[in-house]
Amino acid sequence: MHNQDSLDPAVAARLKRDEQGLVAAVVQQHDTLEVLMLGWMDDEALHRTLTTGRVTFWSRSRGEYWRKGDTSGHRQYVRSVALDCDGDTLLVRVDQVGAACHTGTRTCFEAGGELPTVVGHRPDETAEETR
Repeated sequence: MHNQDSLDPAVAARLKRDEQGLVAAVVQQHDTLEVLMLGWMDDEALHRTLTTGRVTFWSRSRGEYWRKGDTSGHRQYVRSVALDCDGDTLLVRVDQVGAACHTGTRTCFEAGGELPTVVGHRPDETAEETR
């Protein structure tokens, strides 16, 4: 029988952690599909996220757990959690209240901004554009 105070061993066995015992957690708004941020979770942070309805991360800089929104009020309410095929990345779909980024912007990618890049086109798109 599984201990309710720890991560389900079947889930834990599927995780491919980095050298610090962490997996990346991509956070996405459940209805608009905006990618809000990236955080890091260890087994305990994932357990808390799966069992409390709120997202908990492991802060690599502070070396402690933090539940999104406890100090800012910008909470993330869990809607679903999925594990990628390699077991090294989580997709956490949430209902985000307020800003997801510590800078105060809706997403961390909005705060970071677009990088200059060459836009790629599929071969069939390129053919259409030249007609």
